[in-house]
Amino acid sequence: MIGNLFIVSAPSGAGKTTLVGAVVQADGRVKESVSFTSRAARRGEVDGVHYHFISRGEFEVMIERGEFLEWAEVHGNLYGTSRRLVNEQRAAGHDVVLTIDVQGAAQARVLFPDAVSVFVLPPSRETLLERLEMRGANAAEDLQVRLKNALDEIAQYKHFDYVVINDDLEHATGELAAIIAAERCRLRRRGELAE
Repeated sequence: MIGNLFIVSAPSGAGKTTLVGAVVQADGRVKESVSFTSRAARRGEVDGVHYHFISRGEFEVMIERGEFLEWAEVHGNLYGTSRRLVNEQRAAGHDVVLTIDVQGAAQARVLFPDAVSVFVLPPSRETLLERLEMRGANAAEDLQVRLKNALDEIAQYKHFDYVVINDDLEHATGELAAIIAAERCRLRRRGELAE
């Protein structure tokens, strides 16, 4: 059976990458789609693990070829999800998680109306600002842009199927894992087996 598609979105600094990573590590049937980006790698990021880091020109060629199932420009950088890689993982029976921004999430929901969408919220604005500052990779100007964008993105939570508040990583991971488990048990997924 083809795997489920989960869309996990959040403002920068809400902890979506850490949260999804914890679920992927705990559940071998869940695979995270590794996005392509035109931005430079941050300290500690590995090409092909955290992102596929490519030039803006290479990214634009991939857009022209229709290779992305969704893509967006965020904070001046391009991010996109490979249509081929997602289809291959789902065809192999894996549940695939797209960890993407709200623009990409809107595109993906149109293309995949059966996708399950989850919005991750920080517990407070103050916590969000602390998390953005702790990254240490953001210049003061970049920090302000990310905070403004984050507040705009937070307003989009109402367009998602589920909301997870990332106030405690273990608890939030448990909630996301529970959503994935529940979706596997839906009648539309198990009806044939039940018969």
